[in-house]
Amino acid sequence: MVEKSLQATPEGKKAARDALTGLGITQQQLSTRTKLSLSTISKFFNCKPVDRILFVQVCETLKLDWRSISSLYDSEEIAETLEQENQQTAKIDAIVQSIRGSVRSFIQEQCGTMRVLDMTQPIELTGDRGIYTNINVLEKSHRFGSSDEEGVPLPGLVAVSKYKKLIVLGRPGTGKTTFLKFLAVSCMKGDFFADQVPMFAVLKDFAEDEKQPNLIEFIQPFLSSNKIKDLLQQGRGLILLDGLDEVREEYSRRVIKEIQNLLNVHCDNQFVITCRIATKNYASERFQSFTEVEVANFDKRQIETFAHKWFKSKSQSEATIATEEFLSKLAGSSRIAQLATTPLLLTLLCLVFFKKRELPEKTSELYEQAKELLLNEWDERREIKRDVEYRRLSVKKQKNLLSQIALSTFEGQNYSFKLNILTEIEIITSFFRELYKSDSDFDEDELDVKEVMRLFEEKCGLLIKQEKDIFSFSHLAFHEFFTARQIKETRNHDLMEQVASYIVEERCHEVFRLTVEMLPEAGALLRQAKQRIDSLIAEDENLQQFLTWVMQKSDSVSVPYKDGVIRAFYFALAFLHNDFNLTFALDCSFNLFTSDDLALDNTLIWASVGTSTLDHNLDIVIDSCLGVAIEKANGELRHELQELRNQLFAWRNRETLKQLWKENGEAWIEQLRAAIIKHRNIRHDWQFSDEQKEKLQQYHDANKLLVHCLNSDCYVSLDVRQEIEETLLLPISEIGSGRENNVKTTE
Repeated sequence: MVEKSLQATPEGKKAARDALTGLGITQQQLSTRTKLSLSTISKFFNCKPVDRILFVQVCETLKLDWRSISSLYDSEEIAETLEQENQQTAKIDAIVQSIRGSVRSFIQEQCGTMRVLDMTQPIELTGDRGIYTNINVLEKSHRFGSSDEEGVPLPGLVAVSKYKKLIVLGRPGTGKTTFLKFLAVSCMKGDFFADQVPMFAVLKDFAEDEKQPNLIEFIQPFLSSNKIKDLLQQGRGLILLDGLDEVREEYSRRVIKEIQNLLNVHCDNQFVITCRIATKNYASERFQSFTEVEVANFDKRQIETFAHKWFKSKSQSEATIATEEFLSKLAGSSRIAQLATTPLLLTLLCLVFFKKRELPEKTSELYEQAKELLLNEWDERREIKRDVEYRRLSVKKQKNLLSQIALSTFEGQNYSFKLNILTEIEIITSFFRELYKSDSDFDEDELDVKEVMRLFEEKCGLLIKQEKDIFSFSHLAFHEFFTARQIKETRNHDLMEQVASYIVEERCHEVFRLTVEMLPEAGALLRQAKQRIDSLIAEDENLQQFLTWVMQKSDSVSVPYKDGVIRAFYFALAFLHNDFNLTFALDCSFNLFTSDDLALDNTLIWASVGTSTLDHNLDIVIDSCLGVAIEKANGELRHELQELRNQLFAWRNRETLKQLWKENGEAWIEQLRAAIIKHRNIRHDWQFSDEQKEKLQQYHDANKLLVHCLNSDCYVSLDVRQEIEETLLLPISEIGSGRENNVKTTE
């Protein structure tokens, strides 16, 4: 019988320690890499029994043969163990292949096709006519303070192979769901993880299932729970969970608990969860063992590949010419080309170009034109004779009805809506009642709400039927667009006040952004939104003191940038050592290192952060951080930094470093921190509570969206723009105090 646990021999322990040193990592870092607890790693290095699977996992990470360092050193025992393992593996493989055969058609039905908006039937995801294009992702380590284009893109499939537990983040329409479906189909075909069984679930559907099954039952309803559990116990599941951000708030606790239960019991399986970037903290806080990656923008090659596949799906004979013309149009406008980097918007661009041979330049205009074309398709496909109650449903009226449905359901977070909800609030009935108020032939009792929804679903692709009497927009982006459109059309005082509050609600950010872009004059809304942001932390004395420090520190440096830009820099810099990071910085902060003041402060913060975890990175801290800081500093600060650096040089013998650091490290760090505070007024420990951190994150995200809107192609008067820019990140006591008359520069 195969032993369930293994332990290292004394010789194996030495080999493992040498391997750890060779990799230049600590036991803590090994714990992070393997996703195993520090106690497990400690047991491994102390020759204590460790679960066999975990023991092998640690050895693989250290690039060691587990047999050579474990207590199974007898060759006959090893041979017997290997034989038993081979027999067990063969048995498991047979079970896996049997289950794969049972679920093949189910996975194909779930994931094998995708709906292209203007096509009456879904098309294959892959194959000769498929339009799926491989995505790239950016690892989290590349994303701090970086634009989306920076960092080294990693193919999505490689990321899934590299990380056993993965959260895929992305903005609306970046292809997160399609990527999960592609993983499921590729696995089922044997092209990827051929020894595993794919299990795909839309978390919103799971949350709203009236039967409230557990997650295992929902993922594979055609297999017994025991059969699935047996499979998962062997770590052979590829578990794909889509749309964590789309779960309604009242269901979120149950869904999170279900996922965590599955993780706790079956942690050896492969997990991939998708979530919107806007709600990434919602995912990060609950699944800390997961690696985060962000879907990268399509590059030029991916755009070309997708466009050719899309036009080929419409007409094989014209695909090459159409693609060339389309790409030529993209090349002529950087703004259009930027839209094309997102799969959903690229799809809409292809659709608009195919019909009109022209392209819009704004996101809202693109949605508008695409929607117009899709609804016109309805009129082109409809029968000449239509029932009396639908004869006046022109394209314009269709848009108005969809917009009313969108706003009313979005406000209630009903991204999937039952017919009885629409009936209860009488949206469709009231719409037709107004439409036919002067028509004596119209009989309200004959109005069939279900038939209206069916027409939208079958004829234009903007709505889809999920199950009996339950509909949703075909993509959340369309739900958000039509919501914004209704806001623009209505524009009453109460509604605009509500929309201003959207800027501090993560789920509403896209609606807010689209509304700003659509409004003929967005200044009033942005001014209201700015007031809402400021009020978010206005009553918190500690947070106001922090903003006061940001202001005072920014005022103390002499650099050729706007005040708001400098405040953004120091706002972001403060969080490099306060237990959590804001992936900032208002589109600007970390590009300012040409200034000596800002470069010095940035280097000092990183020196302080680096030395607080000093171990194998001693040379980096001495040369790259303190060394650079000393070069940029002068006077007393330079002298104190040099003295601190000399102390580290005295400890350079690695055999004594650990003991010396244990005895003196905290005092050394405190000396460095005191010098930085004294001479540069940075590196304060604000001791924010969890609630304050959450508020600051919300405040940060809302300000970032506000700046994005100001930099977009919306119309805002010069006075309003200047007022907002000059009061960004100011404490509430300073807003309206006349600081706008004290501007350093306009650059």
